[in-house]
Amino acid sequence: MGCFSCFESKEEERLNPTSGEKDDRKDASPSSNSNISKLSSGADRLKARNNVGPRRESSVPNDGPMANISSSAHTFTFRELAVATKNFRDECFLGEGGFGRVYKGQLETGQVVAVKQLDRNGLQGNREFLVEVLMLSLLHNDNLVNLIGYCADGDQRLLVYEYMALGSLEDHLFDLPPDKEPLDWNTRMKIAAGAAKGLEYLHDKANPPVIYRDFKSSNILLDEGFHPKLSDFGLAKLGPTGDKSHVSTRVMGTYGYCAPEYAMTGQLTVKSDVYSFGVVFLELITGRRAIDSDRPHGEQNLVAWARPLFNDRRKFLKLADPQLQSRFPTRGLYQALAVASMCIQENAAARPLIGDVVTALSYLANQAYDPTMKDRSRDENGGRIARGEDGASSGRKWDLEGSEKDDSPRETVRMLNKDSDRERAVAEAKMWGENWREKRRQTLDLEGGSEKDDSPKETARMLNRDSDRERAVAEAKMWGENWREKRRQSAQGTNDNIEG
Repeated sequence: MGCFSCFESKEEERLNPTSGEKDDRKDASPSSNSNISKLSSGADRLKARNNVGPRRESSVPNDGPMANISSSAHTFTFRELAVATKNFRDECFLGEGGFGRVYKGQLETGQVVAVKQLDRNGLQGNREFLVEVLMLSLLHNDNLVNLIGYCADGDQRLLVYEYMALGSLEDHLFDLPPDKEPLDWNTRMKIAAGAAKGLEYLHDKANPPVIYRDFKSSNILLDEGFHPKLSDFGLAKLGPTGDKSHVSTRVMGTYGYCAPEYAMTGQLTVKSDVYSFGVVFLELITGRRAIDSDRPHGEQNLVAWARPLFNDRRKFLKLADPQLQSRFPTRGLYQALAVASMCIQENAAARPLIGDVVTALSYLANQAYDPTMKDRSRDENGGRIARGEDGASSGRKWDLEGSEKDDSPRETVRMLNKDSDRERAVAEAKMWGENWREKRRQTLDLEGGSEKDDSPKETARMLNRDSDRERAVAEAKMWGENWREKRRQSAQGTNDNIEG
């Protein structure tokens, strides 16, 4: 899937204050008066090493935005990286994207790395290269890929990352060969939680916040044990600061993952990343691509296909990836769908913050599902069994048409409304009681009696009042029964409307 064609931002001007001229994508001139020229080319370092003896890390100047890079990112000559990748042979080739080709390499130190050679005629120009070097040199987190170094030798632009042994998430979700085992439910939740933590670091821990802007399954790399790390920061952008609600920029990103408000207006917020995360999370749940032109009309766009199904609980199980072969917890599926549905809401303000998503997914990831154990919350007919708080089955069967114990996204909203109705009913009952007591007091006053009177007449009245109290209790019980029956009929009517 291709990217939108435009990239320009004020934050790059902050990172690259001397680059006022336009960036020529077709000919990345090394003589360009920009901060690319301030990057140590590697060749300069090689000359210095030959003349002086000891290896010098970089000739980056001590001022400007590149000053901090020398402390974390290593500079390489093109020759060094050509040797590391066996002159970029096909046997070292790992993959290719819109920005260039990626090769597996081994440095002189023996460290295995991934080398991304940017296409000089591709989508990533000098500005994107600079942004990626800056971002990954200054941002460090367990869920962000580690930038080892770079090469800006002549017109060559190469980035050197830590090697991620298991490739990208995309490699493990789609078009699997027959001999490749699909990801199980536990691993999918683990990957989702880890990727969300990477975004949380960018949004909440980085200062100023960073908007990733290109969150997609091919940019989530997997280390040993399926530990996820975000990669490819060429499109990353500094988020709004102060009282600003968004930053404006030309639209960049991948079709199918871009938030609708960003695609239409160019207004970018951290909630734009949350939308993209929701799309990837749906990919993890369903096993479907964000955009798949090979599917029937109406199913090619994942979000457009999934949204209507969120309103029909009978179809929730059909949203699960068939490759899971029903080896997933029903409750966990419903909770995961609830998170995904909130992230992909049209209204950006209604989407959760990524920190809240991390909390929810960390809980899901910690609820280890044992595929060898039968999911007792789903019977042979696809129904569900209600459980007590201790986890024991109550023996009562609930089908997918409706249930007070249902964990679906829609039922979650209904339960919140039911709590509100219960509070209102209690308030009405209290008011009814107060009105009844006030009416009794007024009756006593009219009859000239007193609740403290010990006369025979008052004693008789007290006996009658006890009878009245019993009648009032009976009326209150009947009122409660009528209210519960009305609520039951209302819930049944809602379910009938859904089925209709």
